[in-house]
Amino acid sequence: MVLLEYMARMDGQNPEKALEYVEPDFRFLLALPGGQVSGQSREDFARYITGREAVERVHNVLRSAVDGNVEMVYGVVTESGRPTGAFHSAAVVSANGRMLRYQSFFTTSFELLDWPAAPGSEG
Repeated sequence: MVLLEYMARMDGQNPEKALEYVEPDFRFLLALPGGQVSGQSREDFARYITGREAVERVHNVLRSAVDGNVEMVYGVVTESGRPTGAFHSAAVVSANGRMLRYQSFFTTSFELLDWPAAPGSEG
């Protein structure tokens, strides 16, 4: 899945490598608790990536699906190993295997599926 590869790059040491998975005319919408971020190009998305706060962030995918050229994932974001919120993301993938469109919703106040227990919190 292109979407899984993209998220792995966003979570890695060099998140700008995620740009390898988007088309030049990439359009995106990120619905975040503080507001929406959107853009109409790979350059717009590059500006978003460089403006993100550097933290130990991981997108833990709990469910995924593919229907034709549409990929969808649902999961939990952790920062330094602790759950911070849930995301539901979808992408339209081009014939070149890159994202044409991307839409992601992130919330800190609702979980569709139970979040996994944080390490060390069992028992």
